[in-house]
Amino acid sequence: MAAFRDRERRRVSRPELAVFVSGVTSMGLEILAGRIVAPQFGSSIYTWGSIIAVFLAALSLGYYLGGRRAASRATNERLTWLLLGTAAYVALLVFASDTLLAVAATIPLPARFASLPAVTLLFGPPTYLLGFVSPYAAELSEKESPGEASGHVYALGTVGSIVGAFGTTFFLVPALGIEQIGLGFGLLLVGTALWLAAPAASPKPVYATLGVALLLVAAAGGGSVGFSAHGEVVYHTQTPYQELEVADRGGVRTLYLDGQRHSAMDLDDPDRHVFDYTRYFHLPYLMTDDVDRVLFVGGGGFTGPKHFAREYDATVDVAEIDPEVIDVAKRYFGVEESPQLNVYNRGGRQFLRETNQTYDLIVLDAYKKDKVPFQLTTVEFMRLAERRLSDDGVLFANLISAPSGPASKFYRAEYETMAQVFPQVYGFPTAGVSAVQNIEVVATKDPRRITQAELRARNANRDIGIDLSREIDDYRTGPKTGDVPVLRDDHAPVNSLLDPMAGQRYVVERGHNRSTEPSGSRAARPTLARPAESAG
Repeated sequence: MAAFRDRERRRVSRPELAVFVSGVTSMGLEILAGRIVAPQFGSSIYTWGSIIAVFLAALSLGYYLGGRRAASRATNERLTWLLLGTAAYVALLVFASDTLLAVAATIPLPARFASLPAVTLLFGPPTYLLGFVSPYAAELSEKESPGEASGHVYALGTVGSIVGAFGTTFFLVPALGIEQIGLGFGLLLVGTALWLAAPAASPKPVYATLGVALLLVAAAGGGSVGFSAHGEVVYHTQTPYQELEVADRGGVRTLYLDGQRHSAMDLDDPDRHVFDYTRYFHLPYLMTDDVDRVLFVGGGGFTGPKHFAREYDATVDVAEIDPEVIDVAKRYFGVEESPQLNVYNRGGRQFLRETNQTYDLIVLDAYKKDKVPFQLTTVEFMRLAERRLSDDGVLFANLISAPSGPASKFYRAEYETMAQVFPQVYGFPTAGVSAVQNIEVVATKDPRRITQAELRARNANRDIGIDLSREIDDYRTGPKTGDVPVLRDDHAPVNSLLDPMAGQRYVVERGHNRSTEPSGSRAARPTLARPAESAG
């Protein structure tokens, strides 16, 4: 008899299984929150800090109130209703997350706290409900002592959280869309609730589980198919690094990463510069004599790499960390690997550490307006890049910042960081106004300063296939950098430097066929648009 009781105590009871499932779901939703919130608020450290804080606060409140009520209210049926309530809210997230995000975004808060209301509205209630599960299960546990019961329950919850974190990160997000993952978590909660309710005589929980299951399926199937605000959706997926969408609109195919424009290609004229600032990528051909080998850090739609390989007969290597971006570039943007265009699925810094190749030009095209990989901004990285450049090599960085004012902090810090390694650094704001925009920063190993007049003369005398007169007009002397830090691996406060840009409109130039425009014309200057983060 004693042995039988021991086996019974070791067996996972129905309430304890509910704890495991609540752990899986809560951590899975936390990982998913980053993907849902990022298109509206970005994925900066402030966004993730808000997500973590809201989940912890909601769980803590649920634990506290659940613990106070457990002695008088804990039953399997109430656990069933808690799981069903959570599943119903997940159905709401699946169906109306975009609307809820838009409503929360109207609340006026400082930029770094802007995502807090949205995270609270979307994920506070279901996480709060899940917080009740553990204390209720501990009360219902068959363990001999409260200590043994609570320890067993919280161990199961933690194991569930580990499973939820690893499963969502490494398996679900790379393979499924947000709606499908939400549906999966909702049905997991419903299935557990049904299992809890099955032994009871009352039919109400059973009917409710079926109702919530239908609600989840309806929510998942109720989204728009094949069309978004960006245009006709050609392809959409969640990658290990970001949300990715390819959409066609007005004869232009655009790559969106985390909801923001990253690259674009004219379907009728693939050689046209859709984003005007991509013309600046040709400036290095006026700043050094020979560019035979080029490295792009960041691929996107591979606009720059394709141009360089085709127009200049250069050998181009591309280091792109996201394998899905590489696949999409090949399938939808006409990228074909060849002896002149080599694509490597590597992070930029990792690739530079591993390669022994020397480059005449390195293009840093992996920055976004609200998400900058700090490891590609520091003085240690710049030294690594400098060692991989030829004696007259050029480093080109496509930043998003402002040329002056509070929103210029990132640009000025990066300029100063590059100046610690390179004898000459040049800035080229692209929009002609003091607003958030693409700023092209060019660093050379040549200690002699190239003047604007020299660039104009080289533009007139060198046949590089494109007239850069307008771009040269944007030549700027170095900005003031006394109030910004040099970025280092042990201190690179990139998020703080980007913070003043949050909520500001991003000015991006739309390209035109320049061959029809008179030289020196300033036609079609700044156009306000959603962020076009990278030439890719």
